[in-house]
Amino acid sequence: MNTPCNTTIQLILGNSNKRFSGVTSTMLQVLPHQQKHMDLAVMGSHHLPAETPCISFQQAIQLCKSTLPDGRKRVFHARRNDEMIQAIILKKIYKAQIIPVFTSTAQRHHSRLTKWLMKQMDGIITTCTAASAYLEKPADIIVPHGIDLKTYFPAEDKKQAWAELGFPGEYGIGIFGRVRHQKGLDVLIDAIIPLLKENPAPTIVIVGETTPNHQEFLDEQLSKLKSAGLEDRVIVHGKRPFSEIPKLFRAMSLVAALSRNEGYGLTSPEAMASGTAVLTSEAGAWKDVVRNEIDGLVVPCGNVEATRHALNQLLVDPNNLLEMGRNGHQRIHEKYTIEQEAEALCNYFKKLQSIHQSKHL
Repeated sequence: MNTPCNTTIQLILGNSNKRFSGVTSTMLQVLPHQQKHMDLAVMGSHHLPAETPCISFQQAIQLCKSTLPDGRKRVFHARRNDEMIQAIILKKIYKAQIIPVFTSTAQRHHSRLTKWLMKQMDGIITTCTAASAYLEKPADIIVPHGIDLKTYFPAEDKKQAWAELGFPGEYGIGIFGRVRHQKGLDVLIDAIIPLLKENPAPTIVIVGETTPNHQEFLDEQLSKLKSAGLEDRVIVHGKRPFSEIPKLFRAMSLVAALSRNEGYGLTSPEAMASGTAVLTSEAGAWKDVVRNEIDGLVVPCGNVEATRHALNQLLVDPNNLLEMGRNGHQRIHEKYTIEQEAEALCNYFKKLQSIHQSKHL
């Protein structure tokens, strides 16, 4: 554990879950960029890079007995229920001088417990308009997740990038994420079968883990292609190391993200950052991020007919896919970078600190 010894820490980030999750990934990606704006420490050592400032709950108690040297309180940023509980215990029981803040990404009605916990927070953040719609009171601020453009960037030559994968066909239509009904692979397969019969150019590439309890679902989708005589038009690439994912995004001409529901959904903005056109459902933040007919097309969740119509429109002209990919990259560059996310979060935290400080002058 790398324990900071100074008392200038302004921000404490919750990190309560030992299991690596999407929440963990989000925290870790934005953390180094937040460090450029605020002195911070993470409460909990799980999955942290070696040099990350880290404190225990007991150390947080000691650290937050007093305010910062300039009189401001420290911000405690929670992303999980148990982290909100930790913040409440620190503040109510140990009288910690903190400002607890919670980020809500769930696109579902919250439980009574979560609603009560959120009422104890001094600030509420959400990540998109869809998640905001499930809050009883409007969020203080919407801060979308950002993309690291040093990791996700366009290929210099998409045809060459595709050729380097060694897959058949002239270009790829990728679908990324764990293979399961929720992710909409069946929607893509049902929609595209008639189009593949008429268009020999595209190959479907399925990237993501299939756990044993979802193998039957995958087998069912592959059997549809086989029955149509199209089994050679799909590559089941399976679970890949994270280091391979950006390269795969860059090589695709189209990424289909057709989930029936998403918490946020980084697949589409990551694909856009990679210079790849997208076909998305209305799940998660995709309606906010994807400009319909500019960066790609957006269709209703689970709607095979609308998806087929959109695919037909997209695949008529592969050059149009290239243009949409360029548009998408520019969109992410302007609005959805990891640096912009970090700056927006830290500016909000500093605003809360100033408000609380002025109340106690």
